[in-house]
Amino acid sequence: MIEFLSLLIQPEVQQYLIDHEHDDERDLILRKKEILGIPTSIIASQLIGRGKAKNKLPSWYKTRGIIYPPSINLEQCSSEATASYKLYVIKNLIGESQLLAVDLTGGFGVDSFFLSKAFNTVHYVEPNDELLKIAEHNHLILGVNNITYQHKTAEAFLETTQEKFSFAFIDPSRRDDSRKIFKLSDCVPDIVSIQDKILSLSSHLLIKASPLLDIHQALRELNHVKKVFVVSVGNECKELLFLAVQSYLGKVEIEAVDLNSQGDLKSSFVFSLDEEKEADSPKSEPLKFLYEPNASILKAGAFKLVTGKYAVSKLSANTHLYTSDHLITDFPGKILQIEELNPDSKKIKSVLPGGLANVITRNYPLKAEQLKKKFNLKDGGDKYLIGFSSDKKKFLAVCSRIK
Repeated sequence: MIEFLSLLIQPEVQQYLIDHEHDDERDLILRKKEILGIPTSIIASQLIGRGKAKNKLPSWYKTRGIIYPPSINLEQCSSEATASYKLYVIKNLIGESQLLAVDLTGGFGVDSFFLSKAFNTVHYVEPNDELLKIAEHNHLILGVNNITYQHKTAEAFLETTQEKFSFAFIDPSRRDDSRKIFKLSDCVPDIVSIQDKILSLSSHLLIKASPLLDIHQALRELNHVKKVFVVSVGNECKELLFLAVQSYLGKVEIEAVDLNSQGDLKSSFVFSLDEEKEADSPKSEPLKFLYEPNASILKAGAFKLVTGKYAVSKLSANTHLYTSDHLITDFPGKILQIEELNPDSKKIKSVLPGGLANVITRNYPLKAEQLKKKFNLKDGGDKYLIGFSSDKKKFLAVCSRIK
């Protein structure tokens, strides 16, 4: 792709990509061998890239002249919202205009771009030469000129550099994409084996990991972790961030954050694993309101501490739903009001107009799809049908959503 860069940035090609961004790429490839002197497959890959960037990387999408890498690299890179949040964390942690940072897994260059806003110089490290050249080109288009480009693996860079850093960032990828659950030692670069080397060169290290990673397992593999950030965007868990600080040996703090699509903080819940372990969680049968914590809190595992902070009771140790008689408007998650509890089949049909419902199950014998089939329901409407268990019995609740 990189051999066509000079052609891809021509005004007529950029205008073509804008004018045809909704075209079917497969149909385009079948109909034409080349467009404006460029193989149609390359044009198609740029159209796909623009489509993926529209919501994930709006600043890239809005900027003419941006070149997109293969889809896999776009899928693996940080979103603009999460990269912006990392910048917020860094500025609050060590301030602005620090001397030197390094992104040890440069990739498409999104995190390097945001790091450049907080540091005088950023080293972008990437062994894939084509990806490096694309990132370098895009950074210049985006007006960044304080990034240096190192065509090396992270391991090779660490062995040869003579510099000291204020901050290091790394986003290791899975060796085997078919595996859903993995250890950090199963990733490339192997952060477990190089973490001590990084922390000998940098005072701070931020490790990005998949939201599928088990936090407890990661903490067993990593040294000097001071804080874990569980980051969601629009209540969808996107990434885990492990902040390691040189020589730190204290307790680990966890912050569950939910961002909006622009990367602004909507809610934050901070706790430690010891606090959660020692907390007492009051139980109750379902009352007037039901609450489901946001995705970050659930991933972080703050199941008991939620009850103390928000004056709600847990339905059961294994049911991560909460209840109260009084409305808790600032609860960080979904809030529902129970309208019918354990209605019979006829009542369910009468209270769900058109057979439409948002069906959810939590610690319940039937899955959502099975419940929909049982009551002949379709997705949609304003009502919720929720199947769940308390410590004493199982419930079906017809609810309306408040938040």
